[in-house]
Amino acid sequence: MRKLWRRTAEFPFAVRLLMVNQFAINLAFYMLMPYLAAHLAGTLGLAAWAVGLVLGVRNLSQQGLFLVGGTLADRFGYKGPIMAGCLLRTGGFALLGWVDSLPALIAASAATGFAGALFNPAVRAYLAAEAGERRVDAFAIFNVYYQAGMFLGPPVGLALLAADFGVVCAAAALIFAALTVLQWRALPARRGDAAPEPGRDGVLAQWRTVVANRPFLLFACAMVGSYVLGFQVYLALPLAATDALGSSGTAATSGLFVVSAAVAVAGQLRITDWVKRRWTPAEALVRGLCAMGLAFLPAALVPALFPSGAPLVTFAALVLAVVLLAVGSAVVYPFEMDTVVALSGGRLVATHYGFYHTVSGLGITLGNLGVGALWDVARRHGMLWPVWATLLLTGLACAGAVAGLARSGRLGVSGCRVGGVVGA
Repeated sequence: MRKLWRRTAEFPFAVRLLMVNQFAINLAFYMLMPYLAAHLAGTLGLAAWAVGLVLGVRNLSQQGLFLVGGTLADRFGYKGPIMAGCLLRTGGFALLGWVDSLPALIAASAATGFAGALFNPAVRAYLAAEAGERRVDAFAIFNVYYQAGMFLGPPVGLALLAADFGVVCAAAALIFAALTVLQWRALPARRGDAAPEPGRDGVLAQWRTVVANRPFLLFACAMVGSYVLGFQVYLALPLAATDALGSSGTAATSGLFVVSAAVAVAGQLRITDWVKRRWTPAEALVRGLCAMGLAFLPAALVPALFPSGAPLVTFAALVLAVVLLAVGSAVVYPFEMDTVVALSGGRLVATHYGFYHTVSGLGITLGNLGVGALWDVARRHGMLWPVWATLLLTGLACAGAVAGLARSGRLGVSGCRVGGVVGA
């Protein structure tokens, strides 16, 4: 922890504020969201399709509108969308604890999703601009705060849930209200170094610039699979834990989340420092993606090695999968975010981030539909190895695609090793 504070203190005030801001954003978000479905179905008595609709609207309004949020950040500066997103989420979270009609719940859910679409691209673009040549270090430290918020949010929410779900929503809304005021008072205004002029450079011109950036588009498509793999902590791995352990599957799933966040919080800086000394950015991306794919190999091997079934061995394989996914993600994330900036050429960085996350969000949706359908078919036939094999091949395919881009010179980072470790 002391090392984290020291490394954080080496960056400008705005970067430090953004890191604390992201911790609080995730703390508040994960205080509430893991328990929303149970509130909607249990307390409010909504049908399953209505619960799915409310949750789906939130995801769609965030993933689908990332490009809009990034565009606004590049046109009007980063501070405004960050504040607007936090303010909008204040209202959205407050509404979720107060309203009980489906239209109002959908409106609140859409507001919380659009809020994320507003501040996420702006935060990453602001961080990249302020960190300069130390972007990799900044994104590594940023991810520690990000994961720490995810780690602490659920237990804090669970403690507040003992009083009432409305208390959880009120507490989350208050955190976002405080963040809005903090950023209004303390966050310096900042625009990109090559920001478009409102009224002169149209929105469509911004989007055409991004779409015409062929290396960036290829990289975004090559990385889609990594987001599908990372999301399996919420889909395939919990399903497998429930299959293997029955009624204990829920507790096991919670344990998987804890392991994932703990690995990221404890290991991110060490992993990034180690990788920077030994690999080029392209090598880090390729090997990290390979690790994410290979995470599913133990689960695929368990049925062959233990055909009669071994629940504890299966759970151990799932824990190993979570650890490898977390390590692979820790390797990939800072270099991935840095590569997006590099491929943007420092122009319209937030719009590039917004487009990138829109593509990944669409990939997650389609990928999860595919994984879910494959899971149903495989389970009916009494064998899950096709699911794990498909995920393994997805990771290797992503690694191969990024390696191909690096060899062709389209990443612009393949031959340069990042300099010495900052603050090590």
